[in-house]
Amino acid sequence: MKLHVNGDDITVPETVHTVEGLIRHLGLKRNLLIVETNGHILQAEEHADAPVADGDRIEIVHFVGGG
Repeated sequence: MKLHVNGDDITVPETVHTVEGLIRHLGLKRNLLIVETNGHILQAEEHADAPVADGDRIEIVHFVGGG
């Protein structure tokens, strides 16, 4: 499946069905990010049920701590 993530076209396995699955596939920590799918900002509790489909435009903003 092809997605447009943070301005880049990527291919993910067909086993990725939800935003949560995409987050796991990308190796990101769920509690440190904000996800927008096709112009809609998702609440963290929506990630598990929010579907992803071929051609979706997804923006992921993740926070990095540091000093």
